[in-house]
Amino acid sequence: MSPFVRGVCVLLSLFWGLFSVFCSVTRSLDGKWSLSNSDGSVSLPAEVPGCVHSALQQQGYIQDPYFRFNDVSYRWIAFDNWTYTTTFTGSSQLRANHKVLLVFDGVDTAASVWLNGIIVGKTDNMFRRYDFPVRDLLKDGDNVLNVSLLSPVVYASERRTAHSAYRVPPECPPRVQQGECHVNFIRKEQSSFSWDWGPSFPTMGLWKGVRLEAFDVLQLLRVSSVPLHSLSLSQWTVQVELLVDAVQTTNGQIVLSIPELHSEQILQTQFLPGKTKNSFTLNINTSSQVKLWWPNGHGDQPSYQLTVRGFQGRVLILNTESKVYFRSVELVQEPIVGSPGLSFYFRINGKPVFLKGSNWIPAHSFQDQVTPAVLRNLLQSAVDVSMNALRVWGGGVYEQDLFYSLCDEMGIMVWQDFMFACALYPTEDDFMQTVREEVVQQVQRLKSHPSIITWSGNNENEAALATDWFNIPAPQRAEYLSDYVTLYVNNIRALVQEEDQSRPFLVSSPTNGAESEQEGWVAADPYDPHYGDTHFYSYSLDCWDWRTFPRTRFASEYGFQSWPSFSTLQPVSTLEDWSYNSNFSSHRQHHEDGNQQMLLQAALHFKLPNSTDPLKRFTDTLYITQVMQAQCVKSQTEFYRRSRSEIIEGRGRTMGALYWQLNDVWQAPSWSSIEFGGKWKMLHYFAQNFFAAVLPVGFEDGGTLFVYAVSDLSPDLELRAVVSAYSWSDLDPVCTLKSDLLPVPGGSAAIVFKQPVAALLAGCGSCTRLTCLLTFHLEDSGGQQGPTNHHFLCSPKDAQGLQRPNITATVQEDQAGYSITLRSASVAAFVWLDVGNVPGRFSSNGFLMLSRNRTVSFDAWRKTSVEELSRWLSVTSLRDVY
Repeated sequence: MSPFVRGVCVLLSLFWGLFSVFCSVTRSLDGKWSLSNSDGSVSLPAEVPGCVHSALQQQGYIQDPYFRFNDVSYRWIAFDNWTYTTTFTGSSQLRANHKVLLVFDGVDTAASVWLNGIIVGKTDNMFRRYDFPVRDLLKDGDNVLNVSLLSPVVYASERRTAHSAYRVPPECPPRVQQGECHVNFIRKEQSSFSWDWGPSFPTMGLWKGVRLEAFDVLQLLRVSSVPLHSLSLSQWTVQVELLVDAVQTTNGQIVLSIPELHSEQILQTQFLPGKTKNSFTLNINTSSQVKLWWPNGHGDQPSYQLTVRGFQGRVLILNTESKVYFRSVELVQEPIVGSPGLSFYFRINGKPVFLKGSNWIPAHSFQDQVTPAVLRNLLQSAVDVSMNALRVWGGGVYEQDLFYSLCDEMGIMVWQDFMFACALYPTEDDFMQTVREEVVQQVQRLKSHPSIITWSGNNENEAALATDWFNIPAPQRAEYLSDYVTLYVNNIRALVQEEDQSRPFLVSSPTNGAESEQEGWVAADPYDPHYGDTHFYSYSLDCWDWRTFPRTRFASEYGFQSWPSFSTLQPVSTLEDWSYNSNFSSHRQHHEDGNQQMLLQAALHFKLPNSTDPLKRFTDTLYITQVMQAQCVKSQTEFYRRSRSEIIEGRGRTMGALYWQLNDVWQAPSWSSIEFGGKWKMLHYFAQNFFAAVLPVGFEDGGTLFVYAVSDLSPDLELRAVVSAYSWSDLDPVCTLKSDLLPVPGGSAAIVFKQPVAALLAGCGSCTRLTCLLTFHLEDSGGQQGPTNHHFLCSPKDAQGLQRPNITATVQEDQAGYSITLRSASVAAFVWLDVGNVPGRFSSNGFLMLSRNRTVSFDAWRKTSVEELSRWLSVTSLRDVY
């Protein structure tokens, strides 16, 4: 066999007394192809998997698409048609099999496939696997395979034109996004036509693998395993499904086993010709102790090995292994005493779990450039700030297998949207048919992952209809509501429930959940805080005022923008771009008035940078947007976390806080906490504290300071609050107060300190709201639990006594790595360390420095030195920018 052919041949053991060999052959067609445009004026080598933009850049036809204004300069790429071509050698051995399939795991998007000059099929959905029978078209010697891709922009426009009965809005994105129109008419990554945080790069390509599969008896396409727990029987079962492509009716025996749990089942079966789904149940031995999968912070993530073998007589025709994780999930929507509406929270293995995390968008405009290292870095960054959940947002892509496997291993729960976002969609038969296949394939691919705890039909489309985003005339509203129910309820929901009974399904986000269903699937107010999940954004109200936030059951989107750091922007910009008011800064901002909104929000509490040096003023402004974002999201997240145990005026029992958004798709202002390239913003460093398992939350209400103790831990605790007042001009506390030890039940938020601020300050002697700030932490009988938090008694712009701290820094290296020792002459707020383009992260950053000395470690992601770090290290505090 050639090195490009992988044979799967199983020689049966002598135990069975067999000498037969069963073979299937898989031949990868990945690697070097050729790529050309419609008129042949551009012709170049191209990697598969890959896309047109990546190939053009790799061969030097275009610059970095992310550089300056290239997203607009390179619009022509998406308006052309492109053809991928490869030549491979056929053989009589390949054609001797009864069935030979040409398999595409992912084609982006509208294409026709030709083999040896004959069309074998078409594709119209980026999210589907396609296979075409090609046995009779193969030749000995050279075989030529062409995949001709249509311009996705032109294709979407033509589909829109063909849909003449009524409009399906939105026609185009807002002008500020500089995007393309009619993305809702093509089944591809919706954000590839632009979004309010990302560029317009309508990609084309073979974005996943291509191969030939040849077999005589049958081919196993997919195995899935879903554990289910019976409370009445106190027993686990594993529902095993085999998706099989059989040449002819095949009778056989299936052996399912999990040796570590002493569980095995032998079942008779029959595989019918063609593609069939075959379901089996493995009963887990009740005498075996099953170890459960838990979210990050609640336990471990053990897995078991499931072995599936199939026999035809004594011939082994199927042999595969897969991981099985045991966990149960329930979405609890039930009445709450003292509150109208219903609860909305997830119970994992019978335990209510507060979801702490963020929203995930595509990690790159070009999916072939999302490497395993990129995924590991981003997901590890989530785990390292105590996140236990991510929402895979519905305008991107169903992520690659590795993403979900890493979430399984790291204990990250996944709220999985289907890929429909901020739009209405057509319901023609051909559109619905490709969507149905998409849904079935994706659910079958993903349902074995314990990390996925819920499916959600779309992003914000219920809200779009309910609050009339698209100005639909009243007489036409019924037609759009009917289309909505047809797509998400009668098709997607029905298919999901047929394929997967192990986890809940939500039709939209935000939604009122069970209440939306009662109201015909589109609630009058999908943002009602008494039900379901809520998306909430406000850029003009004061983000430090907790009264502006909805006391919702579950906050699945909220956030504020900031700019990335200068070292992230520098490679894609030039000197003339380094101004907040430059054309570049305006071009990168895809949210209407976003740059101005950041400054207006920052100006509520901070003095804005005023350096006469243009570059310093620019970098200081980048810094102040990150300070603003971090403090705003901190305030809102802490409000949601302290609202988990109480009902106030009928609202509360918040059980989830997923801010928008975790990651970036390019170098630009956005709501992310991690910059493109993996650098943590100040917000992500803040998340280390505001997502801590044990957290003190302080706020004022009616002039009284309250401190809550929030605990995600299972055991009951006894905690006290320790509150200290500091003068802005002195590094020594003015006074310290301690409350009594008070009970804090496991998984709750409880008040542990309450005192009027006026009385507290009077007891401190020389403190006023303008001259002092407060810090506080929690203690049990053994010492401090959780991080130290802060509460500003006035806006820092009004603080009296805040001085330039003149911080000095010394970089050192020891066996543990690199450390930076800081020395400050005075109180320093929002101390920010930056080492330019040296990739890595600090153990802490953006902090309030209330000591003369502090040491921070630095984890470098490439080889560096004390000299390099010292050369690039900058230290900025709030008082340094004005």
